[in-house]
Amino acid sequence: MKKLIITTFILLASIALYGNKKEKTDNHYFSVAENLSIFNSVFKQLNIHYVDSIPVTDIMQKGINGMLKALDPYTVYISTDDEENFNLMTKGEYAGIGTIISKRGKYICINEVYKDMPADKVGLKVGYVLTKVDDTSLIDASTSKASELLRGTPGTTVQLTYQTDTLSAPQTVTITREHIYINPIRYYGMLNDSVGYIYLNNFTQNCAEEVKQALTDLRGKGMQKLVLDLRNNPGGYLNDAVDICNFFVPKNQTIVTTKGKNSEVLHVYKTTKQPIVPQLPLVVLVNENSASASEIVSGALQDMDRAVIIGERTYGKGLVQSTYPVAYDGQLKVTIAKYYIPSGRCIQAINYTPNSNEKPDYIPDSLTNEFKTSVGRIVRDGRGISPDITSKNDSVRGVMYHLLEDFKISDYAIDYTKKHPNPGPLETFALPDTTFQDFKQYVLSSSFKFHSYSQEILEKLIEMAKIEECYEPNKTLLDSLQTNLNVNNEAALDSIQTQVMQYLTAEISKIYYYQWGEMFHIIQTDNVIKEALQLFAVPKRYETLLAAPKK
Repeated sequence: MKKLIITTFILLASIALYGNKKEKTDNHYFSVAENLSIFNSVFKQLNIHYVDSIPVTDIMQKGINGMLKALDPYTVYISTDDEENFNLMTKGEYAGIGTIISKRGKYICINEVYKDMPADKVGLKVGYVLTKVDDTSLIDASTSKASELLRGTPGTTVQLTYQTDTLSAPQTVTITREHIYINPIRYYGMLNDSVGYIYLNNFTQNCAEEVKQALTDLRGKGMQKLVLDLRNNPGGYLNDAVDICNFFVPKNQTIVTTKGKNSEVLHVYKTTKQPIVPQLPLVVLVNENSASASEIVSGALQDMDRAVIIGERTYGKGLVQSTYPVAYDGQLKVTIAKYYIPSGRCIQAINYTPNSNEKPDYIPDSLTNEFKTSVGRIVRDGRGISPDITSKNDSVRGVMYHLLEDFKISDYAIDYTKKHPNPGPLETFALPDTTFQDFKQYVLSSSFKFHSYSQEILEKLIEMAKIEECYEPNKTLLDSLQTNLNVNNEAALDSIQTQVMQYLTAEISKIYYYQWGEMFHIIQTDNVIKEALQLFAVPKRYETLLAAPKK
C-alpha cells in the first residue's frame, strides 16, 4: 500500500510538472503571437495615418536594431547592404582597390596602401587626397560613402581623381578592382636567434592555415621558442581557434565546450590531429582588447598549463554566436551559447539580463569562482583571462595623444618620405639622429597647440563662474591656476622624445615597407615582447610558472 501511495504521488507530481511546463510553453507562444500582432497593427495604422510618407526600410531597420539591442551587443541583424562588411570581418576579404582611408576635414585621404594591390600597382601613396570616384565627388563625403564607391565586383574598373596633397593639381587614374584578401597574420619573424614571433590580428576563416605556414617557416629559421601575440585580436571563427591550439597540444584534448538553452548547441570541441610543436616553449600575449576566440586560445593553453600568458586581463567575451538566414537574403547573428574552456570556467565578464530592467554590468570579483588548471594552478571565471605575468606598454596620453589626433605624426611621415625616396633595406632602416629636432621645429612652427584636459576643465569652470557671477572674487586664484596649467610646447615635446621617435619610425616604415615594415619596427621597442624574451632567457622561471603549486 505504501509503495502504491509513493508511486501515485510521483505520477501526480510528474503530471503537475509537465502541466506547468506545458502551460509556460503555451503562454510563451501566445505572448509571441500577441506581440507580433500588436507590432503589425501599429505599423499598419502608422503607414495609413502618419502625416508624411514613412521611410519603410529605415524605420524597420531601426525597429529591429532596437529590439536586438535589448539583448546583447553581439546579436545583430545583417542586411544585404552590410554583407560585404560582414565578410570582411569574418573572412578577411572584399573586392576593391586595397586602401585604408580616413576623413580629414572635408577631404578623404589614404591612410594605408596594401602591398601589390590595385592602388599600389598604379602608384597611389599614403597621404594622397581622393576627390572623385567616377563622376561622384568625395568632397565632404563620409568614409563609409567613399568606401562603398571604391568597392565593387572584381574585374570592374573605377576612375579615381586624386591629388598628392590638398594644393596640388588633380590627376586621374583608372583602377581595376580585385579580390582583396587581408592576411590575419600582420607579421611574423625571429625576435632573436631562437625565439619566433607571430602576430595574429584576427581569427578569420582558415587563419589556422596561415599560422601553420608561419610556424613551418619559423622552424626552418631555427625557432626553439615562440611568442604568439593575440593583443587587440577581437576573435572570430571558433574552429580555427581549436585548430591553432592543436598545433601545441595532443590529439583528443577538449579545448572548449559550448552550452546553451537548446540541446543542439551543446558541443565539445576537441583536437583532432597530432600537434606540430608539442614541446615548444610558448608565451601568449594578450590585452584588454583580446576577446572571444583569442580568449579560447589563451585560456585553453593556460588551463592545460601549455603556455605562459603575459599582458593584461582580457575583455571577457564568453558568448558564442551563430548566423541564420532571414527573409530577403538578410542574416541574423544570434548569441546561442556560452563557451567553457578546459578547467570548466566561462570567462564572460558582463552579465546581460534581457528579462529584467537592470543594465548589463561586470560580474564583481566577489562573485567569481575558483577553478584549477591541469596541474592545480588556481584560475577564476567571470572576468576574462588573467595573465600569469602582468605587463603593458606605455599608454598614449597627453601631448602624444594630441600629436596623433592632429595628424602631426602622419603628416610629418608623409613629408619625410617625399624628401627621402630611397630608404634602403627594412632591416637596416633607422631615422637620423637629427629627426627629433626637425620634427619638433615642424610642430612648433605649425598651428599645433597642446591643450591639456585640466586646462579644458578650468576654462569650463571659469566660464561657469562668470555666469554665476563668482568669477571676480576668485579672479586671482583662477588666473594663477590658468598660468600654472599652461604647457610649454617645447618642454612637453622634449619629455616624450623616445615615444615620438618610436611612432615616427613605425609610421614612416609603414609608408616605405607597408604593414610588414610598420610591425617590424613596432616590436623592436615593445615592452611586453621584451618581458617575454626575459622570461625565455630564464628557463627555470618559465617552468616554475607552469608547475603545480607547492603544498
